[in-house]
Amino acid sequence: MTSPDSEDQLDPAAERVLRKMRGFAAFSGLLMGFGFLAVFGAIGYRVVVGWKSKPAEITGTIRLPEGAQVRSAMVSGDLIAVTVERAGVVETHFFDVATRAPRGVLTFASEH
Repeated sequence: MTSPDSEDQLDPAAERVLRKMRGFAAFSGLLMGFGFLAVFGAIGYRVVVGWKSKPAEITGTIRLPEGAQVRSAMVSGDLIAVTVERAGVVETHFFDVATRAPRGVLTFASEH
């Protein structure tokens, strides 16, 4: 009859496989932990940076062509886009945020 301790023993090949599997599981858990830390660290950084940033104050005057009626205005990055209608033609004028200098005009025309 065999003792209960001998039944619990694995053969050496199975023991090596079991040790390798435990090592892989530990490595996988460690890697996943670092991944969670990286994700939550990035989220925390963005939240903190978001609290510190404040909207830019934009003041000043932009000169538009005579007779132009402003339809919309938008700030994006370092540009101000002002869409105007003048004599039935729709145009978007682009200006530099810092200097208010003109950067270009985009005219819209319908196809015939």
